[in-house]
Amino acid sequence: MGKTALVVIVGCMVLAACGQTRGQRIATGAVGGAVAGEVIADEPLLGAGAGGLLGAIR
Repeated sequence: MGKTALVVIVGCMVLAACGQTRGQRIATGAVGGAVAGEVIADEPLLGAGAGGLLGAIR
């Protein structure tokens, strides 16, 4: 796993923790992950997927 991917995953984990309900955490994680994925790795869909998944798990 590359350094960039690790940074995206950690960022998504932090953003996915925001919210009171599971739906809010999924949405927050997906949006934050998309932004982080675009900025860091030019991969917004990958970031959104990772952030949404992490939000659903919490």
